[in-house]
Amino acid sequence: MRIAVIDLGTNTFNLVIAEIRNNNQYQIVFNDKAGVKLGKGGINKKEITPEAFQRALDGIAKHVESINKYEVDKVFATATSGIRSSENGRQLVRVIKEQFGIDVQIITGDEEAELIYRGIKQTVNFNQSYDLLLDIGGGSNEFIIVNKSGLHWKQSFDLGIARLLDRFNPSDPITREEVRQVEDYIDSELNSLYQAVQKFKPKRLIGSSGTFDSLREMIIEHKVLDKKMIKNQNSFVIDLLDYFELHSHLLKSTYQERLNFKGLEFVRIEMIVLASIFVNFIIKKLEIKTLVQSSFALKEGMIDKIING
Repeated sequence: MRIAVIDLGTNTFNLVIAEIRNNNQYQIVFNDKAGVKLGKGGINKKEITPEAFQRALDGIAKHVESINKYEVDKVFATATSGIRSSENGRQLVRVIKEQFGIDVQIITGDEEAELIYRGIKQTVNFNQSYDLLLDIGGGSNEFIIVNKSGLHWKQSFDLGIARLLDRFNPSDPITREEVRQVEDYIDSELNSLYQAVQKFKPKRLIGSSGTFDSLREMIIEHKVLDKKMIKNQNSFVIDLLDYFELHSHLLKSTYQERLNFKGLEFVRIEMIVLASIFVNFIIKKLEIKTLVQSSFALKEGMIDKIING
């Protein structure tokens, strides 16, 4: 059976098409994403603007073309923070059903974290010590603490990068004072995370979704690593010194300069600085020793749930 999973995120709508085999294994046959910037101009007012609404429909239309081309048997779609927290989010879900015949399930932050865990655990081996998983989205960021025996703590925070961008609207390039303001705000919102970290003491941070994919690609480009050898790896250890060097570079960069950054997707150019500030803050605050990128996240977790229940 061939299935499609669409993850309707706040920044991008992600599509994966997979062939399900008889032994409950699957093979990904197609991957794509559509930049929709669903939260642009309205996320902190709890609204999807008319322009973002149209970008969302265009994104679904693009994915439907691929779904038809690959002769998919069944489509599964989930919507996260950008839709669940908007007053007209359910209207968008209704229009998608009317225009494309796709049923979109709006999931909670807890459900989102669970699916992210199910995605990441397919790419990274856990052991007895605890790891901190982080998925950075446009509307929300999910933190999950796990080890070999399973998931021990999870929480979704409304600290997605579209929200931070809308709240702070930083200069170009961002100023040192603006960085401090962003960090202070992040710090003020994460007390429950700090309590969990104090209990479990994770020292490895495993990041998924677009921010970490971009960090991986920019570092690979900068270090001129053998892409052929790396491209089929579903996880990648990011050297912390390489990351700190890239972070420093991002803080000094302008939007125009980032247009030419190799490995940085166009849809992330506006948000990557704030996203990196978030990652850097977490690494320093929690005294993280190892940073790993996972190419699997919510949509691959959804496939796992479809297959294994």
